[in-house]
Amino acid sequence: MDDERSSIRSSLGRNLTYGMLDALGRSIVTGEYTAKIFPTEAELTERYAVSRSVTREAVKMLTAKGLLSARPRQGTIVQPEVSWNLFDADVLRWLLERKFSISLLRQFSELRVSIEPAAAELAARTGTPESFGLIAAGYQRMVAAEAGKDDTLDADIAFHVAVLTASGNPFYAQFRDVVETALRTSIRFTNRFKGRAASLPAHKAVKDAIEAHDSAGAHTAMSLIIREVMLLIAEAERQGAVEG
Repeated sequence: MDDERSSIRSSLGRNLTYGMLDALGRSIVTGEYTAKIFPTEAELTERYAVSRSVTREAVKMLTAKGLLSARPRQGTIVQPEVSWNLFDADVLRWLLERKFSISLLRQFSELRVSIEPAAAELAARTGTPESFGLIAAGYQRMVAAEAGKDDTLDADIAFHVAVLTASGNPFYAQFRDVVETALRTSIRFTNRFKGRAASLPAHKAVKDAIEAHDSAGAHTAMSLIIREVMLLIAEAERQGAVEG
């Protein structure tokens, strides 16, 4: 038993609090505690072979992320998904570890189509030469990725994040974690379709419109990229595609 507890503690890494946060958060988001009573502080302390202060801090951080709540006489309980902070980078990362869900991808895409085209429009209107350079660099990474010289997904993410940043609006820029997670989810879906890698001409149209200060064109070009994915999702849902 001591060896088992020592192994569990070692799996948390050097920072026990963040290791415990990650382990518990992943377990909650991936459904391990669905319809189950969440362990008490004493049980968690025993299970992970850590101090009570480490346990309290990890639980406090999960509470701040909306995953847990502590109520008098009820103890600590897992919150429903509607209460989770879906813009939190850790929560988004844990979501990626769940069973693939077309409905989650649709929800991500619905959010993206309301944000990214507007960000592209703003970038075309108010972007700086420096921000245009980041967009161009992201596009060149996509070109290199198509030739096998860069990572396809990382290059795609770099392009979209550069557009958010170029908008000059800090609220749009902070959607980078959501967009990254959405793209990582999307690639798991679109990879099932041959020839469904990110379209270079479509992304070039966004880049060119932004560089030409064509705000309407940038909005339209970005919308087309996301709506193409939404059409694939709709078709999969119509065909009753099995999630997983």
